[in-house]
Amino acid sequence: MLKDEQIVWAIHQMEDDMGPVGPSLDSRTPFQYLISVILSAQATDVSVNKVTPVLFAKYPEPKDLMNADIQDVEQIIKSVGLFHNKAKNIIKTARVVHEELNDVVPETRKGIMALPGAGRKTANVVLSDVFGKNTFAVDTHVSAISKRLHFVDSKANPLQVEKKIVSVLDPKELHQAHHTMIEYGRKYSMKLDPAKETNALIIECDRLNAANDDK
Repeated sequence: MLKDEQIVWAIHQMEDDMGPVGPSLDSRTPFQYLISVILSAQATDVSVNKVTPVLFAKYPEPKDLMNADIQDVEQIIKSVGLFHNKAKNIIKTARVVHEELNDVVPETRKGIMALPGAGRKTANVVLSDVFGKNTFAVDTHVSAISKRLHFVDSKANPLQVEKKIVSVLDPKELHQAHHTMIEYGRKYSMKLDPAKETNALIIECDRLNAANDDK
């Protein structure tokens, strides 16, 4: 595995490569952003951004969405996948936010994770993007990069990846690092055993990892 300072170096190299990047989900109210993140599970942000303008035009506030016809919501979000469960969850979440939280999205990980359809990744994304908290969300891109560049073991779970990144970076860097790694993963293949490797950062991380193992 790479040493902590090598991981920080690698993340900074990615930031130099990608330049300034930020959230790719359309920015809206905290509630609408929460719903967008829930919808983005196992779906692309592009696909979510295509359906949410229609969804929020009809159901802009928690009270509107909690009273929505589920079949109508399913039809609107059908293209993002897993739409049956997602429709149920966002309607239930809207009800909780309206009836129990006075239309206020929680600003704690525990509070967000208590909402239907909202796991740890959703909580970390909302806390970072909406409330400016120093949290770090792990999606498939972040996980793949962390394993391919030897930040963590190839069998590491998302929580282990999160804890590793959080332990090595300055808390103020977590927001940028998350979005940079997502964009980097979209740009480059992160297969664990590619037949031919041409990415200079991957080659250098492989070299550093081998050197560390030899010591």
